[in-house]
Amino acid sequence: MKFSRSQRSGLFILLALVIAFQIIYFFSDFTKKEPSVVENKAQWLSMQAPIDSLKKAQKEYVPKIYPFNPNFITDFKGYKLGMSVAEIDRLTEYRKTNRYVNSAKEFQEVTQVSDSLLNTIAPYFKFPDWVANRKRKNFYQTKTFEKKSKTIIDINAASAEDLKRVYGIGDGLSERILKEKQKLGGFVSMEQMKDIWGLSPEVVQSLNKDFTVAEIPKVTKININNATVKELSQFPYFRYALAKSIVTYRSMNGGIKSAEDLPKISGFPVDKIKIIALYLEF
Repeated sequence: MKFSRSQRSGLFILLALVIAFQIIYFFSDFTKKEPSVVENKAQWLSMQAPIDSLKKAQKEYVPKIYPFNPNFITDFKGYKLGMSVAEIDRLTEYRKTNRYVNSAKEFQEVTQVSDSLLNTIAPYFKFPDWVANRKRKNFYQTKTFEKKSKTIIDINAASAEDLKRVYGIGDGLSERILKEKQKLGGFVSMEQMKDIWGLSPEVVQSLNKDFTVAEIPKVTKININNATVKELSQFPYFRYALAKSIVTYRSMNGGIKSAEDLPKISGFPVDKIKIIALYLEF
């Protein structure tokens, strides 16, 4: 009773408010009203038609596949076609050896895909024109039973058309071979085919069957004791660093007397000495 009159009035008003809110809370229903079963069913039926149409469209959808070269299937492309990770990896490893599949049968042998998947995707395989032309040529040769003896051609006298008769050599590779021959002044050994970028071991093997070096050509030899670093670095087998090593060695040893001195030069390609020596003058 030590409160003032105004304070006592405030306490009574606060107590009245608390009691009033308690009464309201006790007698009122604050639960959320759930929609009735009838309302739920009506809402579901109104959405059923659009859902059914979407399901139908999904079932009828067939992804369009465009013709493609199976040698260049990416991981994502293989996944979309239905290939497993192991099948895609087999194709990738095969391509790392610089080899190509040239038929649906070879594709199955490499990837080991099932017959059902092969029958689905094989109609979309598109191989280069030269593959199709080669198969067509072989077909007619088989039909006519013509047996022609092979003529071994001197690689230094071969034309672009001669080179393109080898399976796996097209316009680009034939031009590259002829340019390399021009740089060197002629090939002195068929082993030099291994040094031409882009020729796979299988293609090199085929070249060795149809071509040979009939005689060592008369090339313009490089005087290894007088040529400058620039002149030496223009030789296809010498890079700038090797050309400098050659000049350094001959200045410190009184010249290079024979091919036996070449392995002593730092960075010299020892495995190619017999071929390189035919282009050098000591």
